[in-house]
Amino acid sequence: MAILRSENKIHRGRPTIGVTGPDKGGSAAWFFTALSVLLAGGRPVRITPSRPRTADGLQGLIIGGGADVDPSIYEQEHVMEEYLQRTLQHPRKNIFHRVGRFISWIYYPAVFFIRKLMSRKLTFGLDRARDHLELQLLDQAVQKGLPVLGICRGAQLMNVYFRGTLYQDINTFYLEEPNPASVFPVKKVHIKAGSKLAEVLGTQRLRVNALHNQAVKETGESMDIVAREPNRVVQGIEHPEQEFMIGVQWHPEYLPHSSWHRRLFKGLVQQARLVNQQIEEKDLQTALSEPAKEVENELEKQLGENRL
Repeated sequence: MAILRSENKIHRGRPTIGVTGPDKGGSAAWFFTALSVLLAGGRPVRITPSRPRTADGLQGLIIGGGADVDPSIYEQEHVMEEYLQRTLQHPRKNIFHRVGRFISWIYYPAVFFIRKLMSRKLTFGLDRARDHLELQLLDQAVQKGLPVLGICRGAQLMNVYFRGTLYQDINTFYLEEPNPASVFPVKKVHIKAGSKLAEVLGTQRLRVNALHNQAVKETGESMDIVAREPNRVVQGIEHPEQEFMIGVQWHPEYLPHSSWHRRLFKGLVQQARLVNQQIEEKDLQTALSEPAKEVENELEKQLGENRL
């Protein structure tokens, strides 16, 4: 095995966690994901098609979401009113509950404007360079047993990697009310008892945010569905044969103030500290110039034109 360079050495105290994203946009997602990794005790490293790398030196991997989709004004107002009704105007809440809720009330609009400020003009279509890079990284992570967390589009890509399929548009699941798009925790999900996800989160019920219009349809080989909305839309998947291979449809990085959602990153970093070996050093350009695999061609069919 080739000698690892200093930047590729294993760090027990603060494991190195790769965080993938697009070249254009995604700055807000990177900022909040990096913050979540730091809070969990890890060292985040940004990976994009223009700044690629192999899994050498990584002790964990986060396959991130895609370009930001801003919540609409009416959805913000609706959720703000709901929060006010439940907290600040609730007569049974003591002053500490009210202050805490008031901070949350301020936090979500702040996140919205940070995402808007840091986001670029959206471009639609397939990002083949990113698909290729992330599938290479995911393949290497699976080979070496690195812990992996897929977020939104990352969870979808994880499912496709294992030969699963996706719903192109999940709006048909929301006939009685529209599918919300918000950084606020506007959806309730039920988590399967005994699953790795339930173990990591320490709960079987959770409120999550929603910034997606696609979801897992048929699970990939050996993948399990471990979280759903009441209308059966998949919100979480995992690979039971891997130590930590979890995909969530929501964006926990935008909820760093919530201990429940921070546990996902904490669990990833804890597992990353147990990593003992890395893939051998090899030329990055050789890895990236390999012909597209069958799974990549399937991915293009699955993800369609609407990407997160």
